[in-house]
Amino acid sequence: MTTRREFLQSAAASLGCALVVSGESAVPTSPRQVGQAGSLRDAAPLTTAEKGASMPMTNADVGSLFPFIRSQAVQADFPLSFLREEFKDVAAWKRVARGKLLELLHYAPPPCDPQPEVVERMDKGDYVREKVYFNTTPDIRVPAYVLIPKNVRFPAPGIVALHDHGGFYFWGKEKIVEVEDEHPVLTDFKKRYYAGNSIASVLARQGYVVVVIDMFYWGERRMLLDGDPTDWRERPQDIAPERIAAFNQRASQNEPLVGRTIYAAGFTWSGVMFWDDVRTVDYLLTRPEVDKNRLGCVGLSVGGLRSCHLAALDDRIKAAVVVGWMASFPKQLQRHIRNTIGHTKLVPGLYRYMDYPDVAALAMPAALLVINGSQDQLFALDGVQDCFDKLAACYKKAGVPDKLRTRLYDTPHEFNAAMQAEAWEWLRRWLT
Repeated sequence: MTTRREFLQSAAASLGCALVVSGESAVPTSPRQVGQAGSLRDAAPLTTAEKGASMPMTNADVGSLFPFIRSQAVQADFPLSFLREEFKDVAAWKRVARGKLLELLHYAPPPCDPQPEVVERMDKGDYVREKVYFNTTPDIRVPAYVLIPKNVRFPAPGIVALHDHGGFYFWGKEKIVEVEDEHPVLTDFKKRYYAGNSIASVLARQGYVVVVIDMFYWGERRMLLDGDPTDWRERPQDIAPERIAAFNQRASQNEPLVGRTIYAAGFTWSGVMFWDDVRTVDYLLTRPEVDKNRLGCVGLSVGGLRSCHLAALDDRIKAAVVVGWMASFPKQLQRHIRNTIGHTKLVPGLYRYMDYPDVAALAMPAALLVINGSQDQLFALDGVQDCFDKLAACYKKAGVPDKLRTRLYDTPHEFNAAMQAEAWEWLRRWLT
């Protein structure tokens, strides 16, 4: 009778390798390790150099897995890129490409009445600030600030201003709106990323009616757990900076869990985020002070991502500014995924159909200004330039090349004073 050892060695020989059998385990060895007669006694160990040669350096965050992952990415132009020959008409292409984007969001709340409630009204000198709650779905009410300029002719142009991620969850809309007795931590954040400005308030002083909501998981919509302390729940004015930092750290650590829980429920975080922004436009258009034909949006970082997608999904947006968020994802794969594709931003399967600039092109014919920093470590610089080139080709093919401007500043990830000046000029050009 053939023994188990004899069977395994016979089978290994037929596969061109040998097996080292010990007890109940069998370890395959390479043909080089087997002598002419197939004896394990003549096997020579692999040298260090030979072992290294079998695992080439990838310089990738995912190491040895990168070649396989890269091989699965779209190599040629994306199937739903407007630059493909089969797409001639912008409107027809948008119906197909936007339809695919909406499908992949796996989140389509029914239309609803915003049912707004103004709970606070404060005179800020050049404008009035209202605190408002309104519905974005039949069962979700979002907190918002609405800034109404003084001494302008109504209806005035409207702006949806979109706050960032920043790893800073304790506040949301307050990152870009002036508030009384602003906490020093919030002030420092604005200095780092916004040149010390509250950009929504700046825009209100320029004559725009501006709305800013708290994004899901930020500000009043932040995640609170059973047993959380009073200072995290009530956000008192004298809360210590280290307590804010501790909350932000916990929120960051729990972001993947929240994302996985959302996916387990069958929808996407990005769907919630983008639909909230579209429904914010719905609310803004109920305001008698707003001209429905002159709407824009602006944001930095994830605010830029939101601005891009809002313009891509909603033709009511006539001008958009996207700051610090333009990337070609095939170029991101090697070293730049860690902080640019997270649970908040992922649209599963999108990059089988469209690259990110293809999504941005869905804004056409809206006026689009895209600003990135050449020192921004979140993005592969050659990929940013590829995006600029692709967007230019899309706008040219659509016959509206003057409605696109792409700009690269020699800066890190920020929305500095010079960028803001250019952004405000762009919005004035197309909305006033």
